Amino acid sequence: MTLSVALLVLLAALLHAGWNALLKLGNDRLLTMTLIIGVGGAAALPLLPFLPFPAGASWPFLLLSAALHLGYFFFLIKAYRDGDLGHVYPVARGIAPLLVAGGAAVLAGENLPPLGVCGIVLASAGIGSLAFLGGKGTAGSAGKAYLYALATGAFIAAYTLSDGFGVRRSGGALGYIAWLFFISAVALTIAALLARRGALASYTRRYWRPGLAGGAMCAVAYGSVIWALGEAPMAFVSALRETSVIFAALFSALLLKEAFGVGRLLAAVTVAAGVALLHLAA
Repeated sequence: MTLSVALLVLLAALLHAGWNALLKLGNDRLLTMTLIIGVGGAAALPLLPFLPFPAGASWPFLLLSAALHLGYFFFLIKAYRDGDLGHVYPVARGIAPLLVAGGAAVLAGENLPPLGVCGIVLASAGIGSLAFLGGKGTAGSAGKAYLYALATGAFIAAYTLSDGFGVRRSGGALGYIAWLFFISAVALTIAALLARRGALASYTRRYWRPGLAGGAMCAVAYGSVIWALGEAPMAFVSALRETSVIFAALFSALLLKEAFGVGRLLAAVTVAAGVALLHLAA
């Protein structure tokens, strides 16, 4: 992996943690999430006529993934309502690869070598330790945040597996991704309009700047990783991408002024290291 590609992947990790910090800061997290995802959908719309239309065999997976993304959005919003960024983010991001590894073993017969097993043990230890390192609020709210974060990770794992099967049948990854962005944005916008009864328009006028910034971060982070996967070994790109867990821990302390300590930092580093090993073993 060249230095330029490595720096781009690190930037993607930073931006991914950044848009999650913006979501945590949002006055109304459902509407903030809608603005962030809406930017990606709006950016994808003009590209749709120029990209390969996904093959019919991929559409059941694409639509399933869009539905699973709604579950991911819902539980992530719930998790940030009750928990800190530095508590929720490592759990959600860390549990997902473990579930994907298990799902891939069952559904696709992809078994892990010893290095991957070591990665699972490390990541599980980090995630488990975070159960005892809740942030501000009552023990009950920290516990709920932990459960919501686990549910978020489960949805990440589910849509990752769905996308893995779908993109292989699509005939063109870029077309699949663009349609996924667009459909997910439309579905979330409809959900927000139903839940907030017309508040989206006024919220957009007031908070379009952070929404645009978060959407740009989300789109650039995702696009940068996709590009890097074509320029460097996938395992190394995926492993370096998991430094977002450490960036989230830093944003948690420095930007959001959340409870922070050596224990939480070590837990985040342990999760990142475990997931990195898991990717390197792939």
